[in-house]
Amino acid sequence: MGQKDLKDLILIGHVIRPHGLTGQLKIVSYLESEETFFRAGSVFLSLDKKELFENKVISLKRQGSAYILRLSLVNSIDAAERYKGAEILISKQFLKKDRDEFFWYELIGLNVYLQSDKYLGVLKRIFSTGANDVYVVEGEEREYLIPAIHQVIKEINIVDKKIIILPIKGLLDI
Repeated sequence: MGQKDLKDLILIGHVIRPHGLTGQLKIVSYLESEETFFRAGSVFLSLDKKELFENKVISLKRQGSAYILRLSLVNSIDAAERYKGAEILISKQFLKKDRDEFFWYELIGLNVYLQSDKYLGVLKRIFSTGANDVYVVEGEEREYLIPAIHQVIKEINIVDKKIIILPIKGLLDI
């Protein structure tokens, strides 16, 4: 394994395939800003969650909904082919967030309660709709889709592993 421990890293994208003959990688980025790639300076590629390969970021260009990433140690199509499907990770220290923002990895696994203290379930997944994120909460009898909007999410307490919601009319109806 590289010098970093996986617990210090966060997944920020994945490699789709090589691009061109000089070792560029076509990737999907989960980040809102390209700036984070450059602020981090280097990324870690992982194929099996055991070995990490650190590479300096040379360039990143948008291509449609994907990006073309050039790394310092990937300089041939053969080298790029090796990383097809690899996860792209960076050190968590390079991510920025506002006071009332949370990273998805901080929220997954939190218990979700109604404002009345009734237990709803555990936040299992999150997906983005473009307008807002949606929390997938697995309850005892069913799954709930909770929009991550201020009108619904009333409190997130990472320390107590708790999210409190006030559902809008019809949200929890079958």
